[in-house]
Amino acid sequence: MRARLAALALTAALALAACAPQDEQATPSPTASGALATVSEGYLTVATSNPAYEPWVVGDDPSKGEGFEAAVAYAVAEELGFDADHVSWAVASFDQIIAPGAKQWDVAINQVSISDERRKNIDFSSPYYATAQAVVTVGGSKAEKAASLADLRGVTIGAMVGTTSLTAAQEIIDPSKPVQVFNDNDQVKQALTSGLVDAVVVDLPTALYITAAELEDGVLLGQLPDSAGGDQFGLVLPLGSALTPAVSGAVDALREDGTLADLEKTWLTAAAGAPVLS
Repeated sequence: MRARLAALALTAALALAACAPQDEQATPSPTASGALATVSEGYLTVATSNPAYEPWVVGDDPSKGEGFEAAVAYAVAEELGFDADHVSWAVASFDQIIAPGAKQWDVAINQVSISDERRKNIDFSSPYYATAQAVVTVGGSKAEKAASLADLRGVTIGAMVGTTSLTAAQEIIDPSKPVQVFNDNDQVKQALTSGLVDAVVVDLPTALYITAAELEDGVLLGQLPDSAGGDQFGLVLPLGSALTPAVSGAVDALREDGTLADLEKTWLTAAAGAPVLS
């Protein structure tokens, strides 16, 4: 009899719960279902380097969600069920992120290229960015005012041998003079600064870095259209992480609904001053 009464009571309770009005504004706890186990219960801990540079992180403060990778991290977290208040940031250098072993964070985002060699030590999500190719020059060069592919066809272009950058320079710019080929990007930069070439083609992350930190009076002219296909960046997780499938699923969803493309346009095209040349 007691068992029957208990069963009836449970049935009634479930029925009342099902009929109870739902607060549409309420945000469920990220781990209410227990589906995602994280290093800090109820929070997704994301690591990146310090300092973190623009346009990947604006103002060296990823918690503001400004900058391409900071914005991607919050978008992924939201897909996983973590609102902004349940995202925690940790500091880890690039070398620490790709090193084998246990981590004190759930995921890391720091322009880490996906490679088979690195997969031996860490997990990667699906790629959230495939590097485009960009054109860089310096103040005073013949290419300084170039604003289109047509403007670049009459100048001397340099690129590194055996790279997507070289192929893009040859096929997309299609300059009237042969593209000058160099053994590495250091030689490419030296050729530019010494005046051997008027402009160079490198991947966009390299272009952003060298114009900000290495080239005196460096100028990022813009991106080459339809030139994605170089390195692919993925979020990093500890090797064998139970979160990897969910994080990859989140990245895939953001790609499919256009969010990644929108964030790329906002932070890597507009904010970085890298228009697509046409």
